[in-house]
This record gives sequence, structure tokens and C-alpha cells, in this order.
Amino acid sequence: MTSRMARKTVSVVSQWSSRVFSVELDGSSHYFAIQEKRAGGEAPGIFRLKAQRYERCYSLLVCGEDRVRTARSYWELRDKLTGHLSPGCDLSPMTSFLPNVKGSLIRGYFFSDNSQSRGQTERLLQTLTCSDPVLVCSYSKCEDGQMWRQHLWPAADTQLVEMPTDYYVVPSEPPAYHPSVLNIINSDVFYSFEEAHEVLEKCGDIIPEAKSVVELLPNRAEARSKPDFPVIVIEGLDATGKTTLTESLRDTLGAVLLRSPPQCLAPWRARFDREPPLIRRAFYALGNYITAEQIGQQGMKTPVIVDRYWHSTAAYAIATAVTGPLSNLPAEGSEVYRWPSDLLKPTLVVFLTVDPEERKRRLRNRGLGKTAEEEELDHNQLFRLRVEEAYRRIIGPACIAVDASPSADQVLQQVLLLIRGKCYL
Repeated sequence: MTSRMARKTVSVVSQWSSRVFSVELDGSSHYFAIQEKRAGGEAPGIFRLKAQRYERCYSLLVCGEDRVRTARSYWELRDKLTGHLSPGCDLSPMTSFLPNVKGSLIRGYFFSDNSQSRGQTERLLQTLTCSDPVLVCSYSKCEDGQMWRQHLWPAADTQLVEMPTDYYVVPSEPPAYHPSVLNIINSDVFYSFEEAHEVLEKCGDIIPEAKSVVELLPNRAEARSKPDFPVIVIEGLDATGKTTLTESLRDTLGAVLLRSPPQCLAPWRARFDREPPLIRRAFYALGNYITAEQIGQQGMKTPVIVDRYWHSTAAYAIATAVTGPLSNLPAEGSEVYRWPSDLLKPTLVVFLTVDPEERKRRLRNRGLGKTAEEEELDHNQLFRLRVEEAYRRIIGPACIAVDASPSADQVLQQVLLLIRGKCYL
């Protein structure tokens, strides 16, 4: 473990008993805390679910000061675990955080051990985590079979911290907001060119394609004055009619049509879609700045229509990071919904909506392949609701919702009325 990894690990371990732990299971979050002394009460929900079938569970939490390498270690750890653990291990996402402390969130996995040999599982975990900044805990039932005990495995250089390694597991109240909210800013959603650029630059030695992307970027991003002509962004989920509408607007208004992410990034999209959220989101964030450069150039001589822009990047990222019901989203007015100060703002943003069943019918008729996020939209209603609500909460500028269920010509006429009222065309 490098000294930077060690410093991060020591920092996390020194506050171990103050942290809250969360396990995602079947769409629900189970929260627990730890304490040194035993107290009355029942085991946390996640352990009550395991009590009848398992004697032992494990958690692995990835921590390190280099957030790019930490993100990749976390992403790759799942493949390692699923490839080596027995099939019935119930691997679930897990986080640990200090309540209300930004930047304190660390991610990992939790699983139940159904193997025949405890020693075999633990030797496997030692092998899988020996080169990564991973904190491993085992959980076992207490003698009465009611409470559970957590044992924190020794990690390199954590001997510098004087602390116990065994704790009792106790229920914890859910936090005021979803723990991922602590980590969204410049991790799931980027709010400046410099923050996203820094992530991709750090990827250069581990993802060769990142260097090619960086070479396409403008030298620097600045908050620009408004272009001479209006900039109209059309947003919406797939199959809401964006392509038809944007092309009709281009022809009707004599405008230039741009798309985000821009076509120049197409050769690398599949590559970055396989990367962890931190790297993938930085890639798409920088795509918006390339599009902004194109808008700035074209908007000096003609109106500009843009098929998706920052709203899409942010809405999907927020809805993916924050699981569960709508109430888990950051509250309206939260800073996570603010427009980046250095990104060119459009004159008008239209958000197309259609009935979910109608949207599915259109997707079937198109017969095109879907992205992973589109697949998720189809089978996870809560995810779709979170995406739509995140769109609605973004401000500076906000979206204006338009029902895209009528005919394409009716939708066009409705949007033209908006444009003429807001953009003086």
C-alpha cells in the first residue's frame, strides 16, 4: 500500500466507530452502526435477514486518496468477487460514511458466506485485496444468536492507530438524506471544466484512450457571453421524439443542429461506458464543454438547436447515484442541481415527456439497441421517476416540460410558440 493509500486508510480507521454503514438489498437500504460495548436490543435488519441461514458475513470497503485508482479498484473488485466466490453469496453494494460530512463516503460490497470452509473464504479475500486499498470486516453471530459482532481486519499501517478491532453491530436511523448525496459533487456530476479535466488527465496512464479525448478539448473553458442567436436545447428520455423535433426545428428556423455528446467522442463512448462512474461521468461532462465550444461558434451566425446537453448528463448521474424512492433525491434547491458556472447556458430548455407505456411502444417500434441506462429505465420505474424528477429540479436554466404524446407536427407547433415567446424569433 502506498503512503497516500495508507494515510487515507488510517484516517478512515481512526473514525471507525463514528461511521454509519449502509447495505443495498432488493432496492432497500439497511443502515447499521457499531459500538464497543454490548447493549440491549435486536440486530439490524440486514443481519436479521441473514440470521436463519448464515453464521458469517463479510464486507469490503475501498479507500484511497487517489480517487481515480480507488474508483477503478472498487469497480474491478466486483468482478473479482463474482468470479471467485460461490454463486449464492448475495453480493450487495455497501457504503460507509460519517453522517453529514461531505467527502466521507467510501464504497464497497457486503456478502453472506455460504461456503463450506470459513478459512477458504478468508484466504480468498486476503488474496483478492492484498494489492488494493481495501478494508475487510467479518461479521459473526454472538453466542445468543441475536446480536452480531464486527471484526475489522488489520490493514497495512493501521497499526499506527490505537483502536479496538471488534465491535457490536447495532441498528442506525436512516440519515436525513441518501448517503450518496455526500459524494455527488465533482464525482457523479461535474460542475467545472477543470474538475472533469483533472480526472481524465489522471486516467492517461491506465486508459490510453483518455489521452486522445484530452487532445480534443479546448485549451480552457470560460464563462461565455451569450451568443448573438438563441440556443434551444431539447431534452427528454429516449423515444420521446427528440430527434424528430430537433430536425424539424432545424429546418423550420434555419438553425444549426448539434448533439451532446458530440460526434467527435463517438469512437471512445463504448470504452468509457465500461469504466466506473467517476471516469465515465467525467468523459461525458467534457463532452458538454466540446459542445459548448461548437455552440459558441455557430451561435454567432445562426440559431442553434441542441439534442441533449448538461441536463441529461446531470439527471442520469444523480438518479443512478441515489437509489430508492424520490424522497432520497437531494432536496429541491440543493447545490447539486445548479448549472456549472463555466458552461455556456442555453436560451431555452424544453423537456419532452410521454406516457411510460407510449414510450415503451415507441422503443419497440424503433427496434434499436438500448444503453444500459435505457434498459434500467424500462424495468425500474423508480429509476425513471428519479431521472424525470432530477430533470425538473435542475435550475439556471430550468426545463420547460412539453407533452410529446400528440402528433409530431402538433409538438413542433407547441415548441415553436415557446421559442417565439422566450427567444424573440
